[in-house]
Amino acid sequence: MQHLLRKKIKFILIVASFFPSLVFAQMEHEINLPDHDYKKFHFGIKLGGNRSFYHFSHNPNFIQRDSVLGIESLQSSGINLGWLVNMNIGEHFDLRTYPVDLVFTEKAFEYHLKYPDVFIKEDSITIKKVQGVTLAFPLQLKFSSDRIENFKVYMMAGGKIEYDFAANAGEKNAEKQIKLNKFDYGIEAGIGFHLYFPVFVLSPELKVGWGLKNVHSRDENLQYSNVIDQIKSRTISFSLIIE
Repeated sequence: MQHLLRKKIKFILIVASFFPSLVFAQMEHEINLPDHDYKKFHFGIKLGGNRSFYHFSHNPNFIQRDSVLGIESLQSSGINLGWLVNMNIGEHFDLRTYPVDLVFTEKAFEYHLKYPDVFIKEDSITIKKVQGVTLAFPLQLKFSSDRIENFKVYMMAGGKIEYDFAANAGEKNAEKQIKLNKFDYGIEAGIGFHLYFPVFVLSPELKVGWGLKNVHSRDENLQYSNVIDQIKSRTISFSLIIE
């Protein structure tokens, strides 16, 4: 009896040890959305976050005047919302854009002042925030690897133009503020992963953007503007795209 019991226990242990492997193998060979990549067009939505800051250069006035002792560009967080349109142009290449791509940011400059104005509540270290509500129009070329089961890696690069609704270059009354132009353009590059599920494709994506245009509308009469020459945007974003 004990001999038969030991045989049954041994048989159960053998089956139990092979069962996870059988289930995993079955999952590996279950290809989700096999025709997804062969469609000429497919669409998606994007939701993500960003870290952004300004790359800037000092104006000669920064050395000639002693009211501002130092300037730093501070990083800040924001969110991205977009609608993806993807066009398949080859076995490993896609052309894609975001007809609606909203980027919300809040960049900032930190000024070290020698003579802070206490009447307007200035401190020796004063932070000037620059909020942005930007509508971007990117055009990207995406290169994808071969699909491995329900996984694929891709890289992308391209250019973009942007319009910042919150930019204040046209304001006449901007006492001691920084004026920025509404239009910008730049380049971007990134890497991502396609994860294929039964009814959708989830794509985590990491992207870096470089603004190429000087967006600073310099005003000689503004204390925080006249010490800066050029201002260019820099952004690092992480997004989740659902197709």
